[in-house]
Amino acid sequence: MPTPTRWWLVRHAPVINPDNSIYGQIDLDCDVADDKVFSSVARLLPKKALWLQSPLARTRKTAAALKAAGAQGPEPVDEKRLMEQHFGDWQGGNRQEIRDRHPEAYRRFWLAPADERAPNGESFVDVVGRVGAALDEWSEKQPGGDVVAVMHGGSIRAALSHALSLAPARALSFHVETVSVTRVDLYPDGQSAVVFVNATPWRF
Repeated sequence: MPTPTRWWLVRHAPVINPDNSIYGQIDLDCDVADDKVFSSVARLLPKKALWLQSPLARTRKTAAALKAAGAQGPEPVDEKRLMEQHFGDWQGGNRQEIRDRHPEAYRRFWLAPADERAPNGESFVDVVGRVGAALDEWSEKQPGGDVVAVMHGGSIRAALSHALSLAPARALSFHVETVSVTRVDLYPDGQSAVVFVNATPWRF
């Protein structure tokens, strides 16, 4: 059986969001103060891997914290297709205020978020398409190797939808904790395997 490309998908650290905004692709800071968490995750990750990261500040900071905690590998490559879902005109706005101003659009989006778009934003189906394309292309460049990708809850769910040929709406049911690791193996013939989902430091 051919050797798969092994994807280690790491969600970024907790976002600092005192205004309860819908942040999506907005660049907010994150909390990387818990050294034990990052040391635990660093020990889990493979020592010889290609590193990718979403170009947002919270993923870059998380990748840097993992490296500082002992994770090995080259400097991460920015891959914009791994970014979080773009929430269009709602990005940066307070959730309650947007709900009050646009109650019907807000209700429709959050009840059926897989194919609905916020105004001038993208749907989760769109995210699945771009994340899946990135995984397939990098798997071809790294056949039989390991890829550590520091990304977002939404883009990790999109990767699971792609790997399992799962309806996007069903993939939204996955819980993805901050600084958790999800392992997906992609084979050259198009087959895939999900080894584990949402492995958190206290389970290592």
